[in-house]
Amino acid sequence: MNTERKVALVVGANGVVGRDIIDHLHTLGDWEIVGISRRGGEDTGRVRYIAVDLLDPDEAREKLGGLTEVTHIFYAAFQDRPSWAELVPPNLAMLVNTVDAIEPIAPGLRHISLMQGYKVYGAHLGPFKTPARETDAGHMPPEFNVDQQSFLERRNQGKAWTWSAIRPSMVGGAALGNPMNLALVIAVYASISKELGLPLRFPGKPGAYDSLLEMTDANLLAKATVWAATDERGARQAFNIANGDLFRWNEMWPKIAAFFDMEVAPPLPMSLETVMADKESLWKEMAAKYGLAHSYDEVSCWGFGDFVFALDYDMFGDTSKSRRAGFHEYVETEQMFLAIFAEFRRLKIIP
Repeated sequence: MNTERKVALVVGANGVVGRDIIDHLHTLGDWEIVGISRRGGEDTGRVRYIAVDLLDPDEAREKLGGLTEVTHIFYAAFQDRPSWAELVPPNLAMLVNTVDAIEPIAPGLRHISLMQGYKVYGAHLGPFKTPARETDAGHMPPEFNVDQQSFLERRNQGKAWTWSAIRPSMVGGAALGNPMNLALVIAVYASISKELGLPLRFPGKPGAYDSLLEMTDANLLAKATVWAATDERGARQAFNIANGDLFRWNEMWPKIAAFFDMEVAPPLPMSLETVMADKESLWKEMAAKYGLAHSYDEVSCWGFGDFVFALDYDMFGDTSKSRRAGFHEYVETEQMFLAIFAEFRRLKIIP
């Protein structure tokens, strides 16, 4: 086997993160890429797709059994469940089944990259220590991110391959098909509000409007993920990855409203999942009027919006470890939002 050959297996290829990892690898030119997900995809150039249910270990071994030349696994798959405890079994099983299928047949395996998040620090539970650092103490389980990393650490004992754990803040990207796409929540909420002749109101808790937050651009995240997987300074390490700036909604919200040519009214706490439940018929009218390309179900992730807009405490991490190790990219969050909204318009996702 040519030791210089790089073959990436991107797990969760249709999600916001997975798609951007594939796109970034494609621009680098020296990678062969295999994307896997439940739905599969359409092969293009150096990218081919496999549809596989990773919860079925037999199907995983069967569908992935020919991928003997994989050198890098980029794991970015996620399955949602109603409670934190219920998230553990499926999300741990998918990673275990992927590694069980690939590691025994891929002698050139060099690295397994694990996509995590600030749940490692308890960000979803309530106010946590900020800035969060990779060395912070753990919290009471269940937490599938922690279980996944523990599995890789145990599996890695005595092996030649290495691993890395990438911890983004809230991810911003233009891909659909992800239940945690904040930019899409805002864009569709703004579009519907504008169609109804309403100003753009912040719908979250009062304290959330003034809290300090950060975001992680999906393309920046892809670059950081590949960097950690291919630079020896990233081996067997966890890294917080974020844009590099902080913001408060009280400053960002008017700028978002300006993009949509809307007025801003004072915040009004409301559940988006509740108030948007009856808007499908309006969206169909908007789709016909503006030539939109996606159904209401495809652009709805209101539960995640309610979660983010209820964060009435600071949520940000210390990203200096990645800079000290050699990753120096950054993105201005305001420009990230505006670029994503423009892309949504170009793709006819919003008017």
